[in-house]
Amino acid sequence: MVTLTDAARDVVTNAIAQEPDPERLALWLEVRGVVDGAFVYDLYFQALSDAADDDAVFSDQDLPVVVPATSIDVLRGARLEWSEEGTGGLVLVNPNTPPQPAPSGVPDEVLAAGITGPLAVRAASVLESVVNPSIASHGGRADLVAMDEENNVAYLRLSGGCQGCAMSRMTLTQGIETALRDEMPELTGVIDVTDHDAGENPYA
Repeated sequence: MVTLTDAARDVVTNAIAQEPDPERLALWLEVRGVVDGAFVYDLYFQALSDAADDDAVFSDQDLPVVVPATSIDVLRGARLEWSEEGTGGLVLVNPNTPPQPAPSGVPDEVLAAGITGPLAVRAASVLESVVNPSIASHGGRADLVAMDEENNVAYLRLSGGCQGCAMSRMTLTQGIETALRDEMPELTGVIDVTDHDAGENPYA
């Protein structure tokens, strides 16, 4: 279900010990919504006896943990860590992401073809190994959402700091597109299909 690192478990266990009636309490982990295309979470202490029959209840080295039924599928495989960055804090590393709406601006037949073709696989690999590590320092990310294998055109969605950023056009043309073309000279086009109006800094 969800695992805890040793450091995270120690922090939670020590915090519960400071609560009234700590033996009654469990750590509850819950997805409370989606903001800017990413899950947001609640971590709190609540009585273990409050768990419903369909909630996931388990023990992590004697620490009781509850995941409400509505969050089970979207937290499966997640890991709670303690981060030393900044002032330090608990961080939930979740391999699951919210479903993304179908991108507009992509021809239906291209979208239906998926991203499993040889060109798409190569483009996705370049994005993961070359592009995303570079723009991660600015909180950005680029994902391949469609590939026109016939005309060699890649359709990308930008997220994080790149979504809605006024500099995203320059990032795409001078950074992402250049990196893709360097590795894949056969590409004839790279098209941004991001909904920039939904970003943190929407275009004016």
